[in-house]
Amino acid sequence: MAGEVTLRATLARPYLAATTTPQVAYALIEVQPAAVMAQVRTPVNVSFVLDRSGSMKGEKIERLRQAIGVAINMLDTQDIASVVIFDHRTELLVPAAAVTDRRGILDRISRIRDAGGTKIAPALEKGLREIEKDRSGAIRRLVLLTDGQTENEDECLRRADDAGKLGIPITALGIGKDWNEDLLIDMANRSSGTADYVARPDAIAGYFQNTVQQAQNSAIQNSALSLRLVQGVTPRAVWQVTPLINNLGYKPISDRDLSVALGELETGQGRTLLVEFLVDPRPIGTYRVGQVEVSYDIPALSLAGQKARIDVMLTFTADPAQLSQVNPGVMNIVEKVSAFKLQTRALQDLQSGDVTGATQKLKSAVTRLLSQGELELANTMQQEIANLEQRGALSNEGRKTIKFGGSKTVRLSDIDLPKE
Repeated sequence: MAGEVTLRATLARPYLAATTTPQVAYALIEVQPAAVMAQVRTPVNVSFVLDRSGSMKGEKIERLRQAIGVAINMLDTQDIASVVIFDHRTELLVPAAAVTDRRGILDRISRIRDAGGTKIAPALEKGLREIEKDRSGAIRRLVLLTDGQTENEDECLRRADDAGKLGIPITALGIGKDWNEDLLIDMANRSSGTADYVARPDAIAGYFQNTVQQAQNSAIQNSALSLRLVQGVTPRAVWQVTPLINNLGYKPISDRDLSVALGELETGQGRTLLVEFLVDPRPIGTYRVGQVEVSYDIPALSLAGQKARIDVMLTFTADPAQLSQVNPGVMNIVEKVSAFKLQTRALQDLQSGDVTGATQKLKSAVTRLLSQGELELANTMQQEIANLEQRGALSNEGRKTIKFGGSKTVRLSDIDLPKE
């Protein structure tokens, strides 16, 4: 079977000048499960590891109970679920099992009450053990939600390393303002998962729902992208732009060839990459500058080592009318990545004590965000610039919004480029 994955390459500038100097080019690479994959529903094995400490009292604990109910109602008998709750103690509320008694699970969840302090690592270990009980090949996820600082962060990181080795991505969610975002980001990265900031209790359900939905839609596994460039074309950077902006780096195969592990591909979402490369001078004409290949497995269809390929073509010209042409959609994404880089560097400057440098970079990022219509994030950043100028520090909420919100500025609607 073939055609389960489609590829598309779109250049920011389809024409480069036939000059005597090297030039930078950008290509947007879209890796998308084909429509036929929407019919393939993958069983999931998910463990919810939930903070019920005293600081969760009130709306947070109530919304947490509702959110678990929403997530459990998305599962059926082919899926496996478990629920671990923790304060300074750990309790296995729902042992891992097929979701056959939904009413019983929801009844147990309704009795969750706030109490005690916060100790994450033992609860993570318990959640991982519950997931490990099943070896059927279901898509695995561990969803952690917390609102506080924890004891023994090093132990949390060791559990995240364990999750990574077991192939269990952690979705690490922080709510409120008093949790350590750097710890959750590190845990997510070590497990090949994601971390995020839940700004309001009523948003918890959406995050749980999205995590389950993404797992159910991830029938395509073990995907990897290879980019083979011709002589005179050199890769400089590879950025993921959906579902989140992230500098993927890449594994060099040679001076001109690179490989990037993509992992799971979600139907309806896929992955979109922005590749930056340097092109040596060429005479007037159209050239193949590289080939993109994606390999992947679909265990649910007993398919392994499938491949899709596409060539990347570039035209060199001396025609001013052609040279003035740009793809505004791709250029907008280039700008969003540039804004994200400025935000990241600003936070790094702050960490090293360079408040002036951080302020300047955030101001530059605001200008780019406003030009892209990202008004909400730009306004938050403006407020935090004022905090830097007045107090020399960001607010807890502002720092988290910048750190997590900046990676979400590219949306699927931005990728809806005109067909060439």
